[in-house]
Parts: sequence; structure tokens; C-alpha cells
Amino acid sequence: MEAILGNTLGTFLMLTFVVFGWTAFATGHGVASRWQPARQVVFYCCLLAAAERFIDYALADGELLSIGGFLLSAAALSAIGLFAWRITRARMMVTQYPWLYEPVGLFAWREKQQRP
Repeated sequence: MEAILGNTLGTFLMLTFVVFGWTAFATGHGVASRWQPARQVVFYCCLLAAAERFIDYALADGELLSIGGFLLSAAALSAIGLFAWRITRARMMVTQYPWLYEPVGLFAWREKQQRP
């Protein structure tokens, strides 16, 4: 497992979810708040994964060029960022256009039904 992740599982999980997870969440929220597309969240989360690989190398003596660690970090951070992006987008659609849309759960909205 250490060969794939570039460090121990505990270090990988701590850096990915505790240290950089909240950053990915804030990234998704910020991108959605500016009405930008979801692909920008993935791009920024890949940059965060590269920063995580460097922090892992510099502070935890991990492998800098671990492709598996980078890909797993990028996937996890992108999932967190896209989760925040969708929640924020759904909330914005309902609050900014209350005469058109109503909430349907945490992630979705629908058009309001016209009353006869």
C-alpha cells in the first residue's frame, strides 16, 4: 500500500481528508459562488493534490513523484470539491430565483408548479 500511496495509509488519509479536504470543500464552494463550471473544481483540486504531494514529501518524508498517491488524492479532493459545488449551486438556484425554483433535497431543484 505504501508503494501506491507514496507514504503510510494514516499519513495519506490525514493529509487528504483532514488537511486538504476542507480546502477542496472551500474550493468547490468558491467556484460555484462565482457561477463557474464544475470542470474548474476538478482543475483546482488537481493543483491541491500536487500541493499535497509536496507537503507529504517535505514534512512526512513521503515520495514526491508518487503517481498513485497523486491520482488517489486528486480523485478524493475532486469528489469533495464537486460535492460542495453541487450543494452550493442548488442553494443558489433556489435562493436567487425563488419564483422559478424550489428545493428538492440537498443537491437538486425543480421548477415550481404553476397554480391554476
